[in-house]
Amino acid sequence: MKGISSGSLVLDAGRESLISSSGGLLLQRTIRLAGLDRALSAGLVRWRSPRSKHDPGKVLLDLASAVALGGDCAADLAVVRAQPELFGPVASDPTVSRLIGALAADIEVALPAIRAARAAARQQVWARRRPLAGVPGSRDGGLVVVDIDATIVAAHSDKQGAQPTYKRTFGFTPMCAFVDHGEHGTGETLVAQLRPGKASPWSKIDHIQTLDAALAQLPDTERAQVLVRADSGACSKLFLHHITDAGLEYSIGFPAHETVKHAIEAIPAQAWRAAVDADGRDRDGAQVADLTGWLPTPARDSRPGPHDWPAGMRVIARRERPHPGAQLHLTDIDGWRITCFATNTSRPGWTLAALETRHRLRARAEDRIRGLKDTGMRNLPYHDYDRNQIWLEIVALAADLLAWTQTLAWNEHEPARRWEPKRLRLRILTVAGRIVHSGRRQRLRLPRNWPRNQLIDTGWTALQPA
Repeated sequence: MKGISSGSLVLDAGRESLISSSGGLLLQRTIRLAGLDRALSAGLVRWRSPRSKHDPGKVLLDLASAVALGGDCAADLAVVRAQPELFGPVASDPTVSRLIGALAADIEVALPAIRAARAAARQQVWARRRPLAGVPGSRDGGLVVVDIDATIVAAHSDKQGAQPTYKRTFGFTPMCAFVDHGEHGTGETLVAQLRPGKASPWSKIDHIQTLDAALAQLPDTERAQVLVRADSGACSKLFLHHITDAGLEYSIGFPAHETVKHAIEAIPAQAWRAAVDADGRDRDGAQVADLTGWLPTPARDSRPGPHDWPAGMRVIARRERPHPGAQLHLTDIDGWRITCFATNTSRPGWTLAALETRHRLRARAEDRIRGLKDTGMRNLPYHDYDRNQIWLEIVALAADLLAWTQTLAWNEHEPARRWEPKRLRLRILTVAGRIVHSGRRQRLRLPRNWPRNQLIDTGWTALQPA
């Protein structure tokens, strides 16, 4: 059969009753399974006026659904509003604007209420299918890795809190925390905390507050088995003591300063061991060594104080020949690129190479940040600072919906479990469908030749109530 040429295809003025975001049905099923609709409705009841037609929790979920489908401002709610068969009645733009304003005006109460609803829903999702490998409650294989990182969100107009950033751009520097799902999944956004543009990526207090908020998002049974991972911006004695006092593990980037340089010059050549990649194979041209014994430490008979590094801290260095054309740093030694990290992991089975590989996988946090920016964080749409913080919470809700749908809909061996938001939208969420009325039931029919039909069918089956 001959293909249709672009010249012979015309736009018909007639319209069909179609659903343009049929994959959003999986998101709606996830909302119900997680109990997110009930939790948000109960948490935000104080912001519902007696004559209000729309529940505040439903309004935020509709906004989060629009963002999950690719929207980046409140006006994109029109896409959800145009599909009432799938999303139900949706509030008007003025109603949404009034709600965002009311929540922002009471931000000290509203933000914890939204986060509490997210935490309750996360507990239900993890109870149905834990997204991590290993046995919960066990440190061997059940470790929950929390990655903390700051990023920059550019502002192209004068907004409250938008300032010159440490990278000489203009905008905001939110700090985020994620759960790493490992090799079989993506990850979950625990915290997306808005900060002014001039906020430091090395702020001790911000790291402590972000970690505490992240721990509050985890299910109760998971909070005692956390590994905190971050870059050298988090390497402060105050923050490491905070982690240690909570009984948690850490893997934090350590600045390669003069003390480290002297230690590297002092250690014997045989102290270096071959580094390995994520598959456990030797990494060509890379080596690791434990510098702890060559660094100055508090007196053996004294207990480390708040101005000392916490007891049990190890500093591990990695050296690697730079790639051709790479520029050397002042801290590089004899042509080696030197990076370090600090950890308090001392359990059997963790070799130097394995610890270094585990720390290097912190780069997955960059993938999570990219996913957040593809899910509404690239644009902070309001002038008011507190409204933009509410928007960031909606972005976190949308990211939760995507990650939870992937976790509940497909098993760990399915590649769809690892897709980033852009790919998930293209292949699953934006498929068009038709509502067919049959007797007293409505059926959603998808295109016959859609290449991901089997995945959608599998997801729909998995998302049925137990």
